[in-house]
Amino acid sequence: MSSLHLENRHGRLRANLPLLRRIVRAVLAQMPGLSAYELGVRLVDAAEITAANLRFLGRAGPTDVIAFDYLAPRPGFRSAENAVSAHLRGDLLIGLDAAQANAKRFRTSCAAELARYIVHGLLHLRGYDDDAASRRAMKRAENRLVRRLARRFPLRELVLERKLAP
Repeated sequence: MSSLHLENRHGRLRANLPLLRRIVRAVLAQMPGLSAYELGVRLVDAAEITAANLRFLGRAGPTDVIAFDYLAPRPGFRSAENAVSAHLRGDLLIGLDAAQANAKRFRTSCAAELARYIVHGLLHLRGYDDDAASRRAMKRAENRLVRRLARRFPLRELVLERKLAP
């Protein structure tokens, strides 16, 4: 049995959660050998992801995505072993402020950045890493999946800016 929990905890930006659910499920369906998942995706502001980055990773400052993998690695764990595991259990914490800032930096949209962070985080939960040895393979897989999402879904509808009362 699989479960997916989505939560938007950002005060100013909001995600189209039904579309986000379809996107996350589409990415999960592209992962070889995956038969069950328990996944939480939380969209947060810069303050919350900065606090989590320091608390859980010991790094100061904001980041774009943090993946919490609740399936403990086995002794002799290798990324390839996790990539073929039938189960995934974890949480993704995604910084929408980072998505907005990086959209300007990379001349893309906040929605496209959010889709990229979803893919990136899920790849982490499947055993990919950002280290020098794995970075190229992870980036190739990430780019391939993001291109597929862009062809299949109206990503521009994924993130909306909430109007704040004067």
